Amino acid sequence: MRLPILVIHICGGVVGLLSGVAAISFRKGSPRHRMAGNIFFISMLTMASTAALLGNVFGGASALYLVTTGWLTARRREGETTIFDWGALLFGLVVGVPIVTDGLRIVSGSIPPKPGVPVGMILFLGSVVLLAAAGDVRMLVRGGVFGRQRISRHLWRMCFGLFIATGSFLAQRRVIANPGSLHKCI
Repeated sequence: MRLPILVIHICGGVVGLLSGVAAISFRKGSPRHRMAGNIFFISMLTMASTAALLGNVFGGASALYLVTTGWLTARRREGETTIFDWGALLFGLVVGVPIVTDGLRIVSGSIPPKPGVPVGMILFLGSVVLLAAAGDVRMLVRGGVFGRQRISRHLWRMCFGLFIATGSFLAQRRVIANPGSLHKCI
């Protein structure tokens, strides 16, 4: 069962990279930008959910949270919030706190480091998720986002999702350099 999920994960990531670059390239708000953005969103949901199934639960959940809240920001009108935003805030905290806690436990030596995963990357990802959750609190207290803040929220969350996809792709150097090594990933 792992191989089909891995293939879906890779396909979602590749489509995410291509559609993300396309969305950045097209004029903002244009039909082509929206179409590429929607494809990016769906492919990132695919990549993130399969990453979680493959064992990278917090990495997948982080990407899922950031891309979903970024996409919804562009879909809604200014000043609009829903109960989903409260759920997203809680989700962000449930994801971000354990990531940062794990990083701090690794730094303190109470748990061993994860092979091949720099502790700085763990702390960075957890901090970004908690920063996004803080932005959710700010948005909810203010009754939504308006003007430039709305565009900024959409842009940084979607671009960070693209950053996660790019980083995940580039981290697989051994598979890219030697496609025959794919069986070692399974």
